[in-house]
Amino acid sequence: MLPRLHYGTTAKIFHWLIVALLVVQYPIGWLMPDIHRGQQPGVGMILHISFGISILILIVLRLAWRLSHPVAPESTLPPWQRLSSELMHWMLYFLVLATTLTGWLFASFRGWSVSYFYLFPLPMLASDNAAAGKAIDGLHQAAEWTLLVFIVFHVVAAFAHMFIYRDRVMQRMLPG
Repeated sequence: MLPRLHYGTTAKIFHWLIVALLVVQYPIGWLMPDIHRGQQPGVGMILHISFGISILILIVLRLAWRLSHPVAPESTLPPWQRLSSELMHWMLYFLVLATTLTGWLFASFRGWSVSYFYLFPLPMLASDNAAAGKAIDGLHQAAEWTLLVFIVFHVVAAFAHMFIYRDRVMQRMLPG
């Protein structure tokens, strides 16, 4: 399959849904109370995990869509920008996957029974293990902060293309 020049509607919907969910997810994660050993997660944690699972599902679908519907890099960009753009996008995929999976593993290692928006229980990825839970929590936090840094760089680059370079690269992902 030959790469197209612009992102299609499906790719744009995946992208902007993930953006919207991350905008909701980060404040929930930062504002929810700590849950100590022996406690069951409350509404904040259930929402945080449920949004995380939603993001995980969407990023897997987005990745599958990207692989089956490739879009050619913008031909007007210098080679270093094309390469850095590709690397940035693959790092974003990796970090979203790492952040969501480590969060789910953390809940599993804590032995929490959690549900997806209170609709149905989520399977545990591992058994209750305090030491592993502590280690994976550190990885989850590192992944979430690293993801945030990459998101900031991604947004700064998008704004640079819109307002400094004025090369219409950003138009490829805008709705419409």
